[in-house]
Amino acid sequence: MSKRDFYEVLDVGRDADASTIKKAFRKLALKYHPDRNPDDPAAEESFKEAAEAYEVLSDADRRARYDRFGHAGMQSQGFGGGANVDDIFSHFGDIFGDIFGGGRRSRNRAARGADLRYDLEITLEDAVAGCERSVELPRIQDCGTCDGQGVKPGAEPSTCGHCGGRGQVSRSQGPFMFSMTCPACGGAGRSVADADRCADCGGSGKERVVRTVTARIPPGVDTGTRLRLSGEGESGERGGPAGDLYVVLVVTPHDRFERNGDDLHTEITIDVATAVLGGEVEVVNIEGAPERVRLPAGVQPSERVRIRGKGVPHLNGNGRGDIYAHVRVRIPKKLDRKQKQLFEELAETEL
Repeated sequence: MSKRDFYEVLDVGRDADASTIKKAFRKLALKYHPDRNPDDPAAEESFKEAAEAYEVLSDADRRARYDRFGHAGMQSQGFGGGANVDDIFSHFGDIFGDIFGGGRRSRNRAARGADLRYDLEITLEDAVAGCERSVELPRIQDCGTCDGQGVKPGAEPSTCGHCGGRGQVSRSQGPFMFSMTCPACGGAGRSVADADRCADCGGSGKERVVRTVTARIPPGVDTGTRLRLSGEGESGERGGPAGDLYVVLVVTPHDRFERNGDDLHTEITIDVATAVLGGEVEVVNIEGAPERVRLPAGVQPSERVRIRGKGVPHLNGNGRGDIYAHVRVRIPKKLDRKQKQLFEELAETEL
């Protein structure tokens, strides 16, 4: 398959200066970076194509040769189709200084463990009062038998004979030398004989355990609130720090209250006489305690009364929201003779 013109690849003019060419390559490298496009062969090919174009056009002599002879003048030069992304990262390390924190992390360097997420359901009462909940969390951590070393007690891992413990090997391509991840040790820089592998983890240095952690839930949380438990995620690689656990809360629906922000809404049902004459009624708050409120005479259905300071506590602040009690009037379906008479007399007095 024929190659695209290098100027077309970088989307620059043939008179572009070195700064413009570098800027164009950085833009494409960020767009097609393998860490941003995992398991995307098309993006990786675009990444390699941009790197090859930049390698030629950023060098004055090679650019002049390319301008004169085109791709035919680049035989046995450049990355071509045989280079991998690790070769590119090694060769252009300065270009990737601020892309994803560098080209690609060396596989024998300490790495932070993965963060974990746990969705936890709580009641509205828990959200109002605050509580503690125990969470049983499966996670990967360093093997307790070999302390993450992957070898049985008394044995020691040996230095990888293929890379000499560096985790990388060099190979030549045309006039250049490139570094790549050691295929023997996977970049770890060490090897473990089969007879010396830890029996509990099989030499991986990791084990799956179920750990119980306590989540302290403050008053005022709501669905979607995230609690961060530092260091409770998966253990790091090669001595790196553990990740964090994020507990994401889900507040289950309540049978009497509906939440709106830090306010709570409920319903109270009154009889016709109370609606007409007014009177004192009782509303049970979220804690289960009675609140006495007075309704004015002539209160209408769907009107609401406010009970201040009895709603949800303000998260990380002072005070609480309110309770709003929405009035429902209970209309009797059956009347005895006296009740019916009284209503008829009342009807005669209405205009």
